[in-house]
Amino acid sequence: MSSERIAPQTLSAQPALSVSGLGKCYHIYDKPQHRLLQGLLRGRRKFHRDFWALRNISFDVHRGETIGVIGPNGSGKSTLLQLACGTLNPTEGTVRTNGKIGALLELGSGFNPEFTGRENVYLNASLLGLSQARIDERFASIAEFADIGQFMDQSVKTYSSGMFVRLAFAVIAHTDADVLIIDEALAVGDALFTQKCMRFLHAFRARGTIFFVSHDTGAVLNLCDKAMWLQNGEMVSFGDAKSVVEGYVQWNLEQLQGAAARSASAREPEVERSGTPTTDEQPTPGSASAATEDDLHQAPETESTAIREGGFGQGGATIEYVGLHRREGRRIHAVNGGEPVTLRIAARATTEVLGPIIGFHFKDRLGQIVFGDNSFLSTAGAPLTMKRDEVVVASFDFDMPHMKTGEYLFDVAFAEGTQAMHVQHHWVFDALVVHVIAELPVFGILSIPCSVSVRKGRTLAGDAAPPATEAADTVAAASAPGHAADGR
Repeated sequence: MSSERIAPQTLSAQPALSVSGLGKCYHIYDKPQHRLLQGLLRGRRKFHRDFWALRNISFDVHRGETIGVIGPNGSGKSTLLQLACGTLNPTEGTVRTNGKIGALLELGSGFNPEFTGRENVYLNASLLGLSQARIDERFASIAEFADIGQFMDQSVKTYSSGMFVRLAFAVIAHTDADVLIIDEALAVGDALFTQKCMRFLHAFRARGTIFFVSHDTGAVLNLCDKAMWLQNGEMVSFGDAKSVVEGYVQWNLEQLQGAAARSASAREPEVERSGTPTTDEQPTPGSASAATEDDLHQAPETESTAIREGGFGQGGATIEYVGLHRREGRRIHAVNGGEPVTLRIAARATTEVLGPIIGFHFKDRLGQIVFGDNSFLSTAGAPLTMKRDEVVVASFDFDMPHMKTGEYLFDVAFAEGTQAMHVQHHWVFDALVVHVIAELPVFGILSIPCSVSVRKGRTLAGDAAPPATEAADTVAAASAPGHAADGR
């Protein structure tokens, strides 16, 4: 049972963090006097109950990796981080650290509430291993990062939670840490500061290791290479961030509506059985509606139209087809940015369904959701009823966004109810993979077509029409997505 730091001469040959058989047990006493009796009798009789906050945890984190830790409240996430940075001693197992650790745990750790922000910078940075001379050199940069102005010289007991995080994060960002351990720190910050922290963390990944706890699965997917899912003090899974997050999302949905009636090993039915659509609504751009079952036969005959992964859900309906089509009907697997397309999703009821909703998420390769939609509004005025074995086909018409060239994925789902209250009958991760081709530069997740005009004027707002004498100085252009001032 130990928490140890590896000698400097062996740093390059070791993982940044190595955990083996780790466990933490707390003694729970029903009455205060039982604690005294336990001490007096020295173990000859047991007056407490054992509570294992964490048990049998083993993993390695290597230099340059970013690990996200997810799980419900009380699952042991914060306990794991405290053991990793040495503020708690393990009951069993070992924690071996390679290099200097900078930790941002619960609010207030390492700060004296009676000290000013300035005094706490020196206190906290010295606890993290900086000399006073180094702190003097970096104080101006720390203050600029925290950006709390005159509050730097006020007692931190007057700070809001957001100001507390600003100051604490600013300190650990300037301590030359090899490993950063961050526990839900970004959950209380404002949007501007959160973005500043995320930019710092993305830059830090190039030289160090990050251990990051968050309930925000989007942040985990954006930042982390791997993820760990903790549940009741035990590790449920550890691996690729996208796979772990998908499993956690499934578990959360099942907690809301009961255990899944369908697993990934479920049958793979073909859509070309019997059955007809249950609505005659016509497709409209940007919305979902029913199409004819003949639309499902546009794929090449050699290609299976069945959903290959079973997914999960209550099983009241089964998604049997997902395809991306050109507007004339031909199924495609590669698409240019800006091209008009139709996503078709077909589902078959296995029991009576009142108010079916079909929807999708469009994701990048990391699992981050780019956009999504569902069919609720298109049928809200006259909700459908599906009988057993009836088929409904939803068609989503949209222009494929201009995005960087690469593979993107569709998650699809079939629910019953309303937008606010519904039951998931079938959810399939990565039901369809498409290759998007960028014909123009893209400087973000996606580019939006813009019409650009540039002119010289007399007001900063530029809201006045240019006089006739300035007509020669006016430049107008219909910009393509990704158009930049440097002409790229």
